[in-house]
Amino acid sequence: MTDPTRLSRPEPEMKKARDWIKILSDYREPSAWRSSFELAVTLGPFIVLWALAWLSLSVSPWLTLALSLCNAAFLIRLFAIQHDCGHGAFFKSRTVSDWIGRALGVLTLTPYDVWRRSHSIHHSSSGNLGRRGIGDISTLTVAEYMSLSTWGRLKYRLYRHPIVLFGLGPGYLFFLQNRLPLGLMAQARYWFSAMYTNAAIIAGLGLIVYFGGLMPVLLIFVPTTLLAAIGGVWLFYVQHQFETTNWESDEDWDLHESALHGSSHYVLPSVLQWLSANIGIHHVHHLYSRIPFYRLPEVLRDHAVLSNGNRMTIRESFANARLHLWDEKSKRLLSFRQAAQVIR
Repeated sequence: MTDPTRLSRPEPEMKKARDWIKILSDYREPSAWRSSFELAVTLGPFIVLWALAWLSLSVSPWLTLALSLCNAAFLIRLFAIQHDCGHGAFFKSRTVSDWIGRALGVLTLTPYDVWRRSHSIHHSSSGNLGRRGIGDISTLTVAEYMSLSTWGRLKYRLYRHPIVLFGLGPGYLFFLQNRLPLGLMAQARYWFSAMYTNAAIIAGLGLIVYFGGLMPVLLIFVPTTLLAAIGGVWLFYVQHQFETTNWESDEDWDLHESALHGSSHYVLPSVLQWLSANIGIHHVHHLYSRIPFYRLPEVLRDHAVLSNGNRMTIRESFANARLHLWDEKSKRLLSFRQAAQVIR
């Protein structure tokens, strides 16, 4: 079980979540120069590593694979920039942000407009037990799990198993599921978003095969994308799946309280924090999503009390992979074993 002294709800002296909104609004303005710089120092190395990996095919396939796996980190950062574009936080112009996001969506295999809508639903309903299902990781309460059939419980256990959640799942999500606007199938704009992204991906892969054959696809494109997908899913998981996260029934749920108390502060080494574009400062992001990622450290610097809530180290995050069921009585996320003890 996670050490409660390290991963806990915010200190008593912290303001109510809603009271932070006006304070955090001071950090919402992006800098066109800084945003352009962050895009350049992420996209540039990504392209260079892709080129070096391609050139290394004539030297050693293992060198190619190693470069490809390194490049996954820059692909994660590109997704984080796409994420900021989706929140309108990267450039003042929404149009500029959206078209950059759409272009990056081809590299991340993520239809931008589809993802932006589902992610908006996630932000507007995170922690609400009555509005689960879009843009989140499926989480059952202890009572819901107990009401399932034996087959239903087995399916949920399989879904929450690390091999599925962080192994098979990311590949399925980015390579297959993202090809259709699932959850938004009735609206033409989301079909268009998915189909033009698919067309651009196919065109890009076609050019790669035409000029280099299958090996660049197998040793560069697939490993880079798959490892980035695994890393991205892991980051998303630890942002909301921890022992003292926040889930409430619809009548007791509050948007701002859930954003602040139901999101973690994932404390990473500086290199990993840079590569993940400060997404670990997730409690602040969820409370005010219009803050550009490069300004999130400013918030913690100026308001130290925010750095203390829901802190999670890498070591602690691994333990949270064993937590699967929300107990409405104790307000804790429990493992299957802990849930069985509660039931007994």
